[in-house]
Order: sequence, then C-alpha cells, then structure tokens
Amino acid sequence: MLRASHRPKIHLAVAAVAGLCWILSGCGGDTSIAPRDGANPLPIPGQAMGADPIPSGNLVTVSDGAGSLTFWPYTGASFDGTPSDPMNLIFRGKASPVLIRAALLALDGDRTAYGFPPVPPFDGTWTEAIGAVQTTYVDGYGWSGSVIQLQLGDYQPIRVHLRLFSASADGAWTLGAAHFEVLIPGTDQHEVLSWMIARAVVTADLVRSGLLGAPGPVPTDPLSAFPTYREIRPEVYNGLPEELKALVGGPADSVSIPVPLDSDGRAMLLPVAQEAAWSPGTITQTLDLQFQQVIPKPFCSDGPADYVQVAGPIRLWREASVDLDGTYSVQSNYQGRLHVLPLNVLVSPPVPAGEPYNAQVAGNQSGQLRNGAFHIHSSDRRVAHGTGGAELQRVQLRVGSQGRNTYTEEGRCLDGS
Repeated sequence: MLRASHRPKIHLAVAAVAGLCWILSGCGGDTSIAPRDGANPLPIPGQAMGADPIPSGNLVTVSDGAGSLTFWPYTGASFDGTPSDPMNLIFRGKASPVLIRAALLALDGDRTAYGFPPVPPFDGTWTEAIGAVQTTYVDGYGWSGSVIQLQLGDYQPIRVHLRLFSASADGAWTLGAAHFEVLIPGTDQHEVLSWMIARAVVTADLVRSGLLGAPGPVPTDPLSAFPTYREIRPEVYNGLPEELKALVGGPADSVSIPVPLDSDGRAMLLPVAQEAAWSPGTITQTLDLQFQQVIPKPFCSDGPADYVQVAGPIRLWREASVDLDGTYSVQSNYQGRLHVLPLNVLVSPPVPAGEPYNAQVAGNQSGQLRNGAFHIHSSDRRVAHGTGGAELQRVQLRVGSQGRNTYTEEGRCLDGS
C-alpha cells in the first residue's frame, strides 16, 4: 500500500480521559523505570532466511516458574532484523492464538471498572483486523508470523490493533504486539499513538475474561527500547484533538518536531489457566477507502523532491474462520485503481510537474493456524502506467512453522533499475 506524507487535520470525537492512570501503570503495579547506564540500543537480529540462526545476544528470555521463552522482543516486516513494533504481551498456559482470540471476541464493551471511558474504541468489542503481516523470532521454534490480527474499534478512525504470534508447538506460549493507532485521512495508513494504552486494554480484557490464574498479570523487566520508542509525526499530532493528545501524554500545543512515543520496554506476562470457549464460525469484512493525498513517489523515485498527488478508491476485504477442529484460516485482499499526478513541491503552492497517469495497487494474504502449526503468505503489487511505459514493484513474504520462509522484493523502473 501507499505511504502518506502531507496529511490534513484529523477530527476525532474522544471524551475526557480522567481516571486513566490505571492503563499506564499496569494492574496496580508501577512500571516506570530509570534508563540503564549509557545508551539503550535496540536488539536487532541478523539477516535470516529459512532456518538461518539468530545471534543469541539479540534475544531476551522470560520465565514464569514453570518454563521460559527466549525470543526477539520486536516485530518486523521481513527477516532482515529491522524492528517495527515492540512485543508487549506474553500469554502463557492454555494460550494458543486461537484461544486468545476466542477469549477476546467473547467479551462485552464495558471497561469502565478499569478506568477506560465509555467512548469508542474503548466501549467496543473485538473483531478481526485488516493489517499487514509481520514477523518475529522465537528460539527453538523459529520465525513466526501474525496469522491472527484483531482490533478493538474500527479500521477508521481509531482502534487498538493486536497481532498474535504462535511461539511454541504445543500452543503454550503466544506473543502479542498491540498498539493504539489512528487512520491518517485520505490514506490507507495508520499512525501509532501509544504502545502502553494498547497493552493495558488487552491486559484488562484478559482479567475480565476470568481465564487468568495466579499470580495474575505480571510486568516483565524491560525487554525492548525505553523510555521512548518511535515517534508521532508532527503532521499527524497537530491534527489530534486536545483530549487525545492528553491521553497519549503529549504536549498540549502544536509541535514542529516529532513527538516521542512513551515506552517502558516491558511486556505483560499473562498466565492463562483456563481454556477459552470457542465455536466454529466465519467473520467477513469489506471496507472502502478513498485515497486523496500528496505523497513521496512510493517507488522508482528520482529523489526526495519527487512527489505525486494520488487519488482514487481502495477496497479491502478479509474473511477469517474457525472450523470444527479449531483450525483458524484467513483470506484477505485489497485492490485499487488510482489517479497519479506528478507535482513540483519546491514551489508554494505545488504545481503539476508532468502528465497524469493511472496506477493499480493490489495485495492478498492467506494463512492457517492450529496450535503451533501455521503458515502465512502475503503479496503486494503496484503498477504505474506512465507515458514512458510501466513501472512495477512487487513484495512477497512467506513464513511458516515448517521453515519455508522467504521474503522477496522486486521492481522495474523506466530507467532500467
């Protein structure tokens, strides 16, 4: 999909956020920490395809008294070790991704007892989420992929997005990466607003499920970057309402530089003692978006000043099901036909810098998971039909428990590159 740069104001209806200290501190525990001595470098694994090993120094270990799990505390978009999201949830016990999904989907939307306001998305119920496939690594298990994705709220305008990763062959460990995010108007892209709010929502919901055993939620030692990790771009932050700025702990005024995202580097360890009740069924979603944005040319760019105005509809579709034996299957795709106009952004206001042309964007996902056996495949394709010919970019990712892991990115530009 396309990545946006210049963005209009974001208009959201969010209520006052008094009483939300619980979500920033875990279940009554103080997770604020002082930085370690010196810098806090990101643990980044090396390039890995298939069963290639990951250097042990880049992994972290979490124990619960009955066992331990060693893993990379981030997600990635491929196998090159570039970190994306922090891994901030660890489910242990009767905790396969299918069972965690069932536990969350069974809950109602009343979270007021845990300090959350009765407004969207905090008063909603969980459902399937449309989102990109991500990867992570578990020692002794290998690379894992986000076959199951869930959301609290809607794709637009704001949601909690949770990716679940199988982390053991017996279904006793599952990793979760959750974030609170907003859809950037005129695009199909989200901007992360908070890691810790999302972690607190999922923690509260596992408590509400009644499935946790002793000792209940336990925050780990710092596993990933702290006291901040990544940023909110000023174009997005300045469009947020004041209540939402306060909720994510940012400055009240407009900013000219990115706003750091608070992160204590911890994950919440959740001991799941009882198996969630599940039943077979299918969830189907269809979403139509209108892309209308000025962005850097997404591929075959001539440099940092190479911008285009992109407009047109994009349709997203996802269908997920659980069958009688507990096997989870998912199919997802998107497609759009877009109008592209080259722009000269070195003058104000920008002016056309070439002839308009059409582009097609498309992608699909397919996957399956049962306990620790899984596979997920995703493919994205962009074709731009300019006056000088066609330019192409294609990205494919495949990851599975059998070790057939591949990531390929290929393209063709008019200059032959």
